[in-house]
Amino acid sequence: MKGISGKEMEVISYLELNEKFFFTRKDVKRFFRNENEMAVYLHNMKKKGRIVRLSRVKYYLIPVKAFGGHWSEHPFIIVDEIMGGKDYYIGGGAAAHYWGFIEQIPAQIEVYSTKKYGTVRIFGFSITFRRVRKLEGFTSRKINGHAFCIATKRKEKKWVE
Repeated sequence: MKGISGKEMEVISYLELNEKFFFTRKDVKRFFRNENEMAVYLHNMKKKGRIVRLSRVKYYLIPVKAFGGHWSEHPFIIVDEIMGGKDYYIGGGAAAHYWGFIEQIPAQIEVYSTKKYGTVRIFGFSITFRRVRKLEGFTSRKINGHAFCIATKRKEKKWVE
């Protein structure tokens, strides 16, 4: 990991003290004079491995306590943050593992949504987005106090059989 400038440290400290590991440009806007300066600093922090871009507007801060700059967050929480907490559910092998139908931990998370995003690779696992016309057959659960949407047990049992 490369050296961190004073302004980058100020932003990182603010986010960590307020426990805002998922943040938007709006959250850190006050540290910069204009949008251009903010874009440069965010780009540099991304190159240094301090932040990860999740979507067009959302970023994830790698905590200072990360050993050697390596860190991972639960995949279901990452998916929920990418999707903004709505219009999706997690299905396929990840949901089957969550409900205990299979023991193998999947390296790929299937996310069903009304919009098409393609495939994203974050923190060593890949998220494949599948487009569906209608969202049905899912429920809301929590991991570490963070809610996410997952296919129902009944729907996943049909998937396994």
